Amino acid sequence: MSSSLQVMELEQRYACHNYHPLSVVAARARGAHVWDPEGRKYLDFLSAYSSVNQGHCHPAIVKALVDQAHTLTLCSRAFYSDQLGPFAKFVTEYFGYESMLPMNTGAEAVESGIKLARKWGYMKKGIPDNEAIVFSCTDNFHGRTTSIISMSTDLEARTHFGPYMPNVGPYCPKTGKYIRFNHIEDLEEALEHHGKNVAAFLVEPIQGEAGVVVPDDGYMAKAFALCKKHNVLFIADEIQTGICRTGKLLATHYDGIKPDIVLLGKAVAGGCYPVSLVLSDKHIMDCIQPGEHGSTFGGNPLACAVATAALTVAKEEKLSERAFSLGQKFREALRKLNSPLITAIRGRGLLNAIVLDESKTNGRTAVDFCIVLKEKGLLAKYTHGNIVRLAPPIVISEEDLLDGVKIIGEVLETLPNIEKRSNSYHAGITQY
Repeated sequence: MSSSLQVMELEQRYACHNYHPLSVVAARARGAHVWDPEGRKYLDFLSAYSSVNQGHCHPAIVKALVDQAHTLTLCSRAFYSDQLGPFAKFVTEYFGYESMLPMNTGAEAVESGIKLARKWGYMKKGIPDNEAIVFSCTDNFHGRTTSIISMSTDLEARTHFGPYMPNVGPYCPKTGKYIRFNHIEDLEEALEHHGKNVAAFLVEPIQGEAGVVVPDDGYMAKAFALCKKHNVLFIADEIQTGICRTGKLLATHYDGIKPDIVLLGKAVAGGCYPVSLVLSDKHIMDCIQPGEHGSTFGGNPLACAVATAALTVAKEEKLSERAFSLGQKFREALRKLNSPLITAIRGRGLLNAIVLDESKTNGRTAVDFCIVLKEKGLLAKYTHGNIVRLAPPIVISEEDLLDGVKIIGEVLETLPNIEKRSNSYHAGITQY
């Protein structure tokens, strides 16, 4: 097996530099633990951005993958497979919708949701051709395709990738005002000006990439009510928050609403295979007709088998209840650290973040923080400079979860006095 340094050097040389990963190499994983090529063991507090809620390499999910791989992997949608029909029935009953559209990645689900909403807007709402609007919120993250970054307010995601798709995004075309997340008055004003041409409002129940920003109680319900008032589809991007991550099957369940369209990905297949879904009822989904949308791999037999197993695990192992309970204990333990370096602890279930007070860290950043966490055997990832996202697999034991809190506490105590770290792979691998 190649060493960690050799693997990182190969990636730096031959792979596109579209990520800046921590200088650690995952070679093997099980449950909430990851091992590098040298055999060092780490606690995973990122879960591949909430893709492995069921834990790394869950045996039931892996078995489903292997069994189906020996039978049939792909036939495209040109023919029926013996897996898609039963999977569609299973998924729609599981989530309480009448119809589903299978795709592969989260970004594909978002693109498909936008496309479906526009078609509905023209066919059912009567929006004039080429005038449909899809609103979003500031600081959103829905993916990185060209149409999706047209909705973004992140300059890093947008710069030099224009021109952008029109009539999508977090601003009111009439006033030029942004639609801020968790500011219901912004959405209300935008809909008052443009409601007749708005097909959909696309929103994350919790903004993950923005730093695990949890809206006020009732914000989603109020936004949903506004959408109903203006005959606008409410699209919930549950790609990161769904599948039990926040302590509910879907995070929108906290507000007691049923979105018109739900977008799912990541943990739908437990991190073992790329599967995404668009869920809706038939009066919306049937707006898409043969030839108007498709995917060679979407809904393939392997995807169906793996996702069925992953969703079954989520239900049978009561991962929603587990995430809710462990999340409360996790945030309570973080608060008990009583660190002056933390300005905020926020989250729901096992989707959490801490915000560092950069005025007290002696120039040390969230990057330094995560590097030292790694050196002590815990893997987490920074976002937006001073925020560290903490989202272990839901199957993590309470003991491991609290051990992680201890490591976080140790790093907080020493952070202002540590030597500045380099995240370059040239810095090598530190033994802990």
